[in-house]
Amino acid sequence: MSEPNSNPPPQSPTIPPSVTSPPPLGAPLAERKPIVGLFAAIEAILREPQRVMSQMTQPGGARLAAMLLVSVIGCALVYGFVVGTFSGGVQLWAAPLKIVVGLLLSAAICLPSLYIFACLSGSRARLADVCGLVTGLLALAAMLLLGFAPVAWVFSESTESVAGMGTIHLGFWLIASYFGLRFLHTGFKQLDARASGGLKAWVVVFMLVTLQMTTALRPIVGTEPTLLPTEKKFFLSHWFSCMVNTPQAKTGNNPPH
Repeated sequence: MSEPNSNPPPQSPTIPPSVTSPPPLGAPLAERKPIVGLFAAIEAILREPQRVMSQMTQPGGARLAAMLLVSVIGCALVYGFVVGTFSGGVQLWAAPLKIVVGLLLSAAICLPSLYIFACLSGSRARLADVCGLVTGLLALAAMLLLGFAPVAWVFSESTESVAGMGTIHLGFWLIASYFGLRFLHTGFKQLDARASGGLKAWVVVFMLVTLQMTTALRPIVGTEPTLLPTEKKFFLSHWFSCMVNTPQAKTGNNPPH
């Protein structure tokens, strides 16, 4: 006589109830949605930076980079005009031009070293990808500067201190650079960069170049007898001389000592 089967019948696995949640930022479907138009590109880099990064590294990324470059020039020109209102006159067109040239020239100077550091970090980024990410960095920084423009205008109309205004604009640039560089860092992580030491070194180089550019293209705040400087100075030396040679007025030049 056979014994009854003591093993319980197999049961189907229990499927836990699904929880509906919104897709995470940068989900594949969202990243593949094309960014069409200048204003869409501006909104995307502010709201969905990973979507911008993803499309920068895909075929057609050059078109998106070109739209962001247009936004860099536009935002920098508006902010530069506000900087120029501090002194008026020639600075109304000279300051915007110098800020645009300074941003683009700084990026071009630092681009080769960034590409080399990207290769050394093990990233799969191509030169075109690096150019796109730098354009995104500048675009995000320039948009933040544009957002600070009304605040800068209030101080431009209510103070006559060149050193004070220079400090305010420097603070705005440091804040804008932080968010722009954070965009760049996230982009390189998305491109499989395994080492971040080179990128950190590049950040230092980029900031030094942009700060030196403020001295190489002076005057940006205030005025001088010439449109461009006639002597070479390190930016720290220039800032120190601006601080100690007070008072300074909107007309710019230090009083004789």
